[in-house]
Amino acid sequence: MRMPLILSAACLVLTGCASHRTGPSAAAPVAVKLIAFNDFHGNLSPPRISIEATDASGAPVRVAAGGVAYLASAIDNLRAQNPNHAVVSAGDMIGATPINSALFLDEPTILAMNMIGVDFNAAGNHEFDKGRAELLRIQGGGCAQYTRLEPCRVDKPYPGAAFPILTANTITETGLPLLAPTGLKSFGKGKNRVTIGFIGLTLTGTPNLVSPSGVAGLTFADEAATANALVPQLKAKGADAIVILIHQGLYTAVGYNDKSCGGMSGDLMAVLDKLDPAVDVVISGHTHVSYVCDYAKVNPARPFLVTSAGKNGMFLSDIRLTLDPVAGRVLAKSADNLVVQSEAFQGLRGPVALRDDFPKFSPRADLAALVARYDAAAKQEATRIVGRMSGAATTAKSPSRESLLGNLIADSQLAATAAADKGGAQIALMNPDGLRVDIVPGADGTVTFGSLFAAQPFSNAVMVKTMTTAQIRAVLEQQFNDPQWTRILSPSQGFRFSYDMSKPEGQRILAMSLNGVPLAEDGRYRVAMNSFLASGGDKFSVFKDGTEAVTGPLDIDALIGWLSGDAPRALPALGRGTNLTPQ
Repeated sequence: MRMPLILSAACLVLTGCASHRTGPSAAAPVAVKLIAFNDFHGNLSPPRISIEATDASGAPVRVAAGGVAYLASAIDNLRAQNPNHAVVSAGDMIGATPINSALFLDEPTILAMNMIGVDFNAAGNHEFDKGRAELLRIQGGGCAQYTRLEPCRVDKPYPGAAFPILTANTITETGLPLLAPTGLKSFGKGKNRVTIGFIGLTLTGTPNLVSPSGVAGLTFADEAATANALVPQLKAKGADAIVILIHQGLYTAVGYNDKSCGGMSGDLMAVLDKLDPAVDVVISGHTHVSYVCDYAKVNPARPFLVTSAGKNGMFLSDIRLTLDPVAGRVLAKSADNLVVQSEAFQGLRGPVALRDDFPKFSPRADLAALVARYDAAAKQEATRIVGRMSGAATTAKSPSRESLLGNLIADSQLAATAAADKGGAQIALMNPDGLRVDIVPGADGTVTFGSLFAAQPFSNAVMVKTMTTAQIRAVLEQQFNDPQWTRILSPSQGFRFSYDMSKPEGQRILAMSLNGVPLAEDGRYRVAMNSFLASGGDKFSVFKDGTEAVTGPLDIDALIGWLSGDAPRALPALGRGTNLTPQ
């Protein structure tokens, strides 16, 4: 049974909630379980990708995982272990979602999370994919239309999220958070009553990861400074433990449940090193990496427990706290990442069977029915054949860090805009983080709308801008500006560039050519890109400097057009970028 929130909506924003301190009478320690996940990305159906794990002997194995009906059963199993529990998410619950959620503005994902009984979700960058107004509708409900897609097409009215979406550091023009910044949940009664305070934070780089127009007027304040200011407020309201839900993350060199913190890196470390040591647990996300780390092993002055549960509902973090209700502090904390094993499937690397050495979960019937209802609503569109390909276009990186899928999409956008008004495009560039999954044709080479939508589900428009040679060079230099996040743009056919990452910043692009001819130093070229890049997304800010912008078709329509000929479309060549970095 879901534990009720003990605070009114006003208390969720820290107003008028009295402390529960009752004096120094003896009381037994209280155990609380936090059940956490992150980066669900609307994966209502099992994502049909496997977890790389090891069996009891240490041998590598592949485990099928994910799917919201299985996730619900796994959560219920953990709930049954302790009546004192909270279910929380560290962002990207919605956005960049499969077709059975995306076609319906992610309403079914929120309905599923309502049925699961989520207590809090911190907004991630993808919660802002469709803009501020749509996020407010996702929280509050209703059928107002803020995008090209019609809301409330299957379930009407849409009720909104039954849980707060926390946005402590997302500040509006009024100087206040966009939605509730914090929440409290209490467990037990009398002298055995304990309270946990939650702070929800979104990474400050969000404006670089979504269309800037969608977050216009919003400021994403420093994560650590925001949290540190809220810790004493939560303590004053009776919080015995402080838990941060933050959509920012780490990378490690160890397995999903290894506790050594080995090879830890990533942008979250700079936040952790500035946090108030009074914080007890940091539940994180964004990097899609699973980890459990006692951060005191990295920084003894910051003894937080830091967790992440990967992506797509394939893991859950089972976090266990023991609290002293009299002293109002955490006595012990530990966590494990658990695989949400779901159903066997046939993958590109062969079959992935169910394993007896990992827990098995049955799909929860009510969630399975919800998914079936939205599957049926999406099926007609998803199964429509839209073209043919000669083979699988994968996201796998070549030595130059291109991918077949990226080059294919760049070619499609060039073809869709080559005859645009005011001069057609000569070059197209595609960002690798806009590629979600491989496109695998059927045995007869046919591809469906659903497979194309899964590969690029953002519905961005293709835009063409005039850019100087200097601007093209500058935007290619931006591929390397962040050493933690090198991302090589996929170029369209005919455009070539070479680079050396050992060179000084700003001098890494060695050559650029179009159809075998070096770009003229004083040249001006028409460049196609998606509207996300055109507005400076993924930190490619130089794209904003292009002029004479013309808006073309949606990205998915450009790809459909490219694949819709009589003959199967051949896969594009690799080697359009050349990595000359000394090895």
